[in-house]
Parts: sequence; structure tokens; C-alpha cells
Amino acid sequence: MRTSGEHRTELEPTPTENTVAFRAADFSTLCEALDYAALGQTGGNFYGSRGDLSAVLSYADLREQALSLARKLLSLRLDRGARVAIVAETDPDFHRMFFACQYAGLVPVPVSASAFMNGRQAYVAQLKALLRVCRASVAMAPSEFYPFMAEAAKELNIPHVGTLEAFERLPESQESLRPSEPDEVAYLQYTSGSTLFPRGVIITQKAVLANLNEIIIHGLKLRPGDRAFSWLPFYHDMGLVGFVLGPMVSQISVDYLKTWMFAMRPLLWLSLMTRTKATISFSPSFGYQLCVKRLRRDVASTFDLGAWRVAGVGAETIQSAALAEFAEVLQPSGFKASAFMPCYGMAEASLAVSFAPRHQGITVDRVDPAALSERGIALALNGRDPGSEREISNTRPFVICGVPLPGIQVKIRDEQGTVLPDRHAGVIFLRGANMMSGYFDNPEKTREVLSLDGWFDTQDIGYLAEGRVVIIGRKKDVIIINGRKIWAQDLEHLAEELPEVRTGEACAFSVLNPNGIEMAAMVVQWREGNSTRQGEFAHRLQGLIGERFGIDCFIEIVPPHTLPRTSSGKLSRSKAREEFLSRHGPAILQRKWVRRSASTEARQEESNPWAASSR
Repeated sequence: MRTSGEHRTELEPTPTENTVAFRAADFSTLCEALDYAALGQTGGNFYGSRGDLSAVLSYADLREQALSLARKLLSLRLDRGARVAIVAETDPDFHRMFFACQYAGLVPVPVSASAFMNGRQAYVAQLKALLRVCRASVAMAPSEFYPFMAEAAKELNIPHVGTLEAFERLPESQESLRPSEPDEVAYLQYTSGSTLFPRGVIITQKAVLANLNEIIIHGLKLRPGDRAFSWLPFYHDMGLVGFVLGPMVSQISVDYLKTWMFAMRPLLWLSLMTRTKATISFSPSFGYQLCVKRLRRDVASTFDLGAWRVAGVGAETIQSAALAEFAEVLQPSGFKASAFMPCYGMAEASLAVSFAPRHQGITVDRVDPAALSERGIALALNGRDPGSEREISNTRPFVICGVPLPGIQVKIRDEQGTVLPDRHAGVIFLRGANMMSGYFDNPEKTREVLSLDGWFDTQDIGYLAEGRVVIIGRKKDVIIINGRKIWAQDLEHLAEELPEVRTGEACAFSVLNPNGIEMAAMVVQWREGNSTRQGEFAHRLQGLIGERFGIDCFIEIVPPHTLPRTSSGKLSRSKAREEFLSRHGPAILQRKWVRRSASTEARQEESNPWAASSR
């Protein structure tokens, strides 16, 4: 029987303590893991916008309901491995359909639940692209998303489209269930880059379980009595693998808040962490920043965050100064800065590549920017220093993301493929049992990044510092001027050191000037009420860039909420560059700076909760 919010006063969350022995994802398939988790009393709990418990789904109930739904899906006579697109709203129905696919030998495809991010037309186009490239046979959406899904599926002639309730009305097949096997596909994870040409990462059962086993044992070091909390979207790898699959394969209870609810009321995250005494919760840097922005200092002590032992940070460039501020402001709540755990990962690795050690907090590697730019060497200037990034001038701070998990090999290579030594920057390559099998129905792109001997080209730029992973940026974000490599993040960091610019409000990239020569450009968001004159600011920033990097940089000033982001909240430099050129074209680069029209329509904050860092 489904447990809903119809009788909310009767709902009780699943307990933290369990009745079965803890197992660290030592299973061959997700179905085997759920079969075991269902023997206990833990599960998932879903909270509403007022902090009320709206639904409870124990692993025992999840298994029973997923098995029933799997038999109903078999009545559709689908091919084994057929794709089932699921709008990944933070709702128990996502779990029910996702695990029904596991038991029925089908492949779930979580798709974005960002219907109100860019408007109806853009969202329908995004859904249509995803349905087309994954060649979905079934599409499921919650009732509030169903009209969008139905419109997207109509032109593609997808035979089975509906809400979960529609699929539950199907008759159960008498055919025996054949759950997905270890070498079969567990799910497709679509990356958050291009919405027109998305890439579906193929993750097998044994790949995701290999990664989860190492995350649980070596990364988080989970133990009986742990409890998770998440507001991360289920269509993102950190939300799906980290907080849907991870708690289940380790038999711990998990509490959920919808992503848009967090965006509107970020302090609800802290209130529910206080109530549930959760020990594990992750966020990109901007989530911690948003809490600080909304928090009155005099109420910090009303929270009780002493149980929070792992405050993970990942999914985007890690901002150490913002995390230090969060720890300082919430110190009265019992939160400890040592709880911060930086990590590095991606969908192609199932989820995680490396974790910083527990109880260490944020460790910053400060390097000589000139040596990094000119010679590609991360020359350490100040070793470990978790203090403010503004205290030391003319250094480039990078957060250390810890050592790779034991089953993952990491190599840094130059453009010729030569393996580089410690503290030499290059492209990060990975190999391990956790890696993807390829991109779905895209052998050409797969061959570009995945070698025959299993090495994956992440296209991330970074280095190893005494064996620890440090991320600089994306390969495509390198700006080459007069033979010198300058990372877009370095230019953005310099802008963010100025008081007028908040973290995430600057975006740098390269463009060709009217003479066909590559040059740097930066778009900077301008907050209303800023007393500094825009022209004065632009010239000051240009002067600092010239002094620090010895290059000219075109500065464009734009209104708040202008910079585009991917569905996972990362700054989209390619889209920002595209929009920049569409606004002006190359001829405008002959000017020093330009202000965008103030009539530009600002996006609503709640329309893109992952863009909160740009507020």
C-alpha cells in the first residue's frame, strides 16, 4: 500500500537505527541490494515546503511496490533493456518507477524536472531531445509535469506515456521477472551540458555498485546510525547515486527536500537537519552560500547541527572562502568546519573519483599563477592554508579534493598523451571498474574520450599534489593568448576578489576579435544599488587583469541573473559565450566595455534553484 501525505498527522519518519546488519554495497545488483534493505525498517522520507513530513517510503514498501509495478510494465511487452524516461522530481514515485525498471530488466532514464527554469517551450524542447536520443519506449511524469512530457512525446510517437497512476492501472503480467544482471545497464545518466545534444552515460550494475562500495567504505566511511539528508535533484549524478542509491545500498534512512523548496527557503535545510539529526549531507558551494545569505546571525544558535559529521562539497568549483564563512556563522549551532569534505567526481565515473580525508575540512593549495600559466607547474607558495583567499595577493588558491578511491587510477597527461609528474598541470584521465561503458548510441563521442584499454579523458584540467587531486577547470575553458595558457577560472577569481562582485557573478571565455586573434572576454553581473560607476569598475578590473596576467580583457557589464547555467547549476561558459556573441558580434570587441540594457528581463530565483550562486 502506498504511503502518502493524505494523513500527515499519522506519518512517522523511518528510524535511524536498523534491525539488519550493516552492509556496504557488497551486492551484485541494485535489486539484490533492495532485497536486503527491505528486511530492515529504514527508508526514505519526503518533506514539504513548511517542513512537514508529506510521504514515507520504507525500503520494504518500496520493494513490494516496485515488484508489483515491474509486473505491470512487463504487460507492455517491451524489449529487454528498453529505456523508460522518468521526470526525476523529488517524489516517491520516482523511486517506485526507477526500481520497477530494475526488477523488469528495463533501463530507467532520469530526466530533468526543471520545467520552470526557462519556460514551457524550452523545457519541452529539452524533454524532446532527451526522449529522442535515448529512444524511450516509455515516459513517466508526475501530474504537474505530465502536460510537458505529453507534448514532448507526441511528435516522437512514444507508445506509453503517463503518470505513475496510469501505469499502476495496467494488469500484472504472469511472466516471471528477470531483474537486471551485473553486466547489464542499471540506468542512463544524461550529462548537464548541451540540452540539444545531450550525452547519455551508460552505467552498468557492477560499475555503480563498485563505486558505491568504495564511497561508503573509503570515502564517507558510513556506519550504523548514520542518516542522510538531500535537496539535490534526482536527475543529477550526486542526487541520484549519492542520495537515492547510496542510502539504499547501505540500508540507512534518508530525508528529502525538493530542490525548488530549498531555493526558496534554504534555511529549511538546516531546520530539517536539526530535527532529523542527519549526519551526511552534500551541496555545491552555492548551497552553503545561499544559507549564509539568508541567515540572521542572531538565530544561528537556534539550529543544532552537531550531528552533521560529513558536509560534502562538490559538483562545481569549490569556493573555500564561502565555506569558511558558513562554518564561522554557524559555529553557534555546533557545526564544525572539519566536517567539510571536498570531493571530485562526474557521471562518467558513476559518481565519485576522490574524497578529502574525514575531519580535515578544507585544505587549500596556493600556487604561483605565473608558473602555472607559463610552464604548467603548480608551484606551491604557501602549502596548506584554510584561511581567507583575500589575505595573500598574487597567488592562486585551489581546494584539494583528496586522494582517489582505491579502485580508481588517475593520471595527468599533456597534449601529446605523456604522463606528467606531480604538480604538473594537464588533462585528467581515469580508469576503474566504476567507469561508464560509453555514451548511449554515440560511438563516435565514446571513441573520443574512452580508449580501448579503459582510460577515460575527463577533459578536466588539474594536477596531483603529493597524490591528491586538484582541479583547475575544463580543457575547453583554457584561453590561449600569445602562446600562454590562462584559465578562465583565474580571471573570474580575480574579478570576485573585488567587493562589487560576488562568487559566481563573473564568466570568462575566449573570443576572436575583428582581426581574427583570440582574446579574453568577461561578462560580469551588476547588482542594483551598487554605488560604484560601471565604467570605473570595468577599467579597474581591466587594469588588474593586465597587471596580473599581462593581457587585455574585454569587460561586459550585465544585469543580475543574466549568466546561464546548466541544469546541474554549473556556470555554462559555452552558453555565456554564445549569448555574448549573439548580443554584439565580434565588432563590439573594438570597444573597452559595454553595459547591457537595463530592460533585460531578470529570471526568477525559484525558476532555477541551481543558479542560486549567481544571486
